[in-house]
Amino acid sequence: MGHKCKKHFSCLEVVLMVLLVLMTIISLTLLVLLFIPKKHYTTGKDSKLLNAQIPSDAESKNYLIGVGRADCTGPVAEVPLMGYANPDQVARGILSRLYSRAFIVAEPDDSKRVVFVSADIGMVSQRLRLEVIKQLKSKYGELYRQDNVILSGTHTHSGPAGYFQYTIFLLTSKGLIKPSLNAIVNGIIKSIDIAHQSMTRGRLFINKGLVENSQINRSPYSYLQNPESERKRYSSNTDKEMVVLKMVDVNGKELGLISWFAIHPVSMNNTNLLVNSDNMGYASYLFEQEKNKGQLPGEGSFVAAFASSNLGDVSPNIKGPHCINTGESCDNPHSYCPIGGAKMCMSAGPGTDMIDSTKIIGQKIFVEAKKLFTLASQEITGPLHSAHQWVNMTNVKVQLNATYTGKTCKPALGYSFAAGTTDGVGILNFTQSSLEGDPFWETVHNQVLGKPSNKTEECHHPKPILLNTGEISLPYLWHPEIVDVQLFTIGSLAIAAVPGELTTMSGRRLREAIKSEFESHGTQGMNVVIAGLCNVYTHYITTYEEYQVQRYEAASTIYGPHTLSAYIQLFRGLAKAIATNTVQDLPRGPEPPFINVTTLTLLPGVPADVAPNSKKFGDVLQDVQPQYRMGQVAEATFVGANPRNSAENATHQTFLTVEKYENISGNWHVMYNDASWDTRFYWTKGLFCRSTAKVEWHIPNTTEPGLYRIQYFGHYKVQRILKLAQFHSFKGTSSVFEVIKF
Repeated sequence: MGHKCKKHFSCLEVVLMVLLVLMTIISLTLLVLLFIPKKHYTTGKDSKLLNAQIPSDAESKNYLIGVGRADCTGPVAEVPLMGYANPDQVARGILSRLYSRAFIVAEPDDSKRVVFVSADIGMVSQRLRLEVIKQLKSKYGELYRQDNVILSGTHTHSGPAGYFQYTIFLLTSKGLIKPSLNAIVNGIIKSIDIAHQSMTRGRLFINKGLVENSQINRSPYSYLQNPESERKRYSSNTDKEMVVLKMVDVNGKELGLISWFAIHPVSMNNTNLLVNSDNMGYASYLFEQEKNKGQLPGEGSFVAAFASSNLGDVSPNIKGPHCINTGESCDNPHSYCPIGGAKMCMSAGPGTDMIDSTKIIGQKIFVEAKKLFTLASQEITGPLHSAHQWVNMTNVKVQLNATYTGKTCKPALGYSFAAGTTDGVGILNFTQSSLEGDPFWETVHNQVLGKPSNKTEECHHPKPILLNTGEISLPYLWHPEIVDVQLFTIGSLAIAAVPGELTTMSGRRLREAIKSEFESHGTQGMNVVIAGLCNVYTHYITTYEEYQVQRYEAASTIYGPHTLSAYIQLFRGLAKAIATNTVQDLPRGPEPPFINVTTLTLLPGVPADVAPNSKKFGDVLQDVQPQYRMGQVAEATFVGANPRNSAENATHQTFLTVEKYENISGNWHVMYNDASWDTRFYWTKGLFCRSTAKVEWHIPNTTEPGLYRIQYFGHYKVQRILKLAQFHSFKGTSSVFEVIKF
């Protein structure tokens, strides 16, 4: 053998020592395997994701995360829908329910927290935000405040109106409609409550990707006014990038997601009368249905929000603008048709009708979000910060360059505002890109609202002013003067809460400015997202160059040509305060008014409901057929009552169900409700307070064959002299019908 052991140790001793060391290593390894939580392993690209979710130092990177979802639908009949300002667009039923989705993130020691809420509503109003913050303070003290709560609207144009406090919005909403306001406030509060109660240790991951063939720029002429050198930096005249924030607990269980993507939820056009959440809501529906398998829509623990971004000039109607009377393109600076003028120029979606278009666009958004969610592996870590200010936007001095200073203006709307857009044209035949006033309309608005001052006209130049909203205050202020600006950071993610609709290039400039400000103070690699329609609604925000040609978006930029520059300056200030840890030194700013408009409403009350002779509420007037094939529509019509009776009833959850008979148990099982996109609920107001309700079920091709029935739920009102009104619940049930294969 020839080998001699070292001095002081025999060969046997060396062997025994080696064995002892090996046994110690093996024992320690077994202990680690026994007491450290097991990872989940998979193959291919998913294994990288799951291994990234639970590294050995997981505890040090944990946040506290809570997610919550709650209904915020409100009344679905007789109330104007918010978005198009079309007086004929009054709700007559429901296609899908509206939800508030809340996400809370707190530091591991719970020293700081932030809340992001995305609600299926047109936009967040100042009245709504003030009400929500007031209730949060009453319930949680100083835990949830102006500075650490962002409220964002998805911008569906098919949600109930009536939750505003400024005159311009009250006019198109029939005043303040308390059931609308209450439903949204209660829904937001409840979603935050659920998120608060569900908080658990978890992790955040971010991913980005492009969504193709889902959007076009509806004002390409305006976009082309931006400097060529700037436009050449981008491959498209819309932002195609989607940002996804993925939330999981420490064991890798999926909790929720927030997606930010720039697209107008106007696949449902201004002829629609059914309350729904449009294309972004449909994407949420698809994602939540997949993650909460076996649950009805609106149920289940996983929450998926598809939030708004810089969508100001972005349309989902990708067939583009065409003259609806001749079929020729009207993609011109004025969106004008040779026959019929601007009223004939409208854009169409990719589907056979608006519901089909909504589903096609929503499906595209969902598919990309699902891919990004699955592959998200870039982890968000680091401290939380929040900065907020109230600003009087009517007089912000802006340093435009070294020698020139501009300022914002008192609010005013231009002529092209009345033209609407190719997604929803105005009711009068105004044209886009109007740079001159009209003698007739000048006389009208001068007589009704008063002539704008020379100062206001000069400030808004070249906008010809149609509505001089900033210089009138009867019966209340017409537009907000005090506006929220707000910025969150969650580690390397910055969320800018913008109180309006940024155009594509406006959003790009704001994102770059915030990122640049962080970098100038040593904070590198920030992911900046724009959250739109936040906290208070101030219409649009175009670039200075886009403003000069005064298409709809520019005419709706109410604080004048330097509005974007003012916001960039303000958000830079917030970013600097966060980066330099001087948020506490930010001026709070002037507090906005809480305007008491509770008695101002043009919505008539609900009279007592009446059933036809020899009928009662819920009786079937037109029954289902005995048999349907997949792909057909099962429908039944019932003796109805006004759906507004059910708007604030705590026990009311749905106007309809589609139920399947289970042979084994002998019970009826609810398969669909009115939150499903496969059902429709139509209400028709008849003569002498008699109404009907029709329920449709568009039978999917994936439906299981078997026996089904439709049920309708409502409340009827009884009013007796000198007595308070009483509301009684009822239901109606169709005959049983069979669904068979093709």
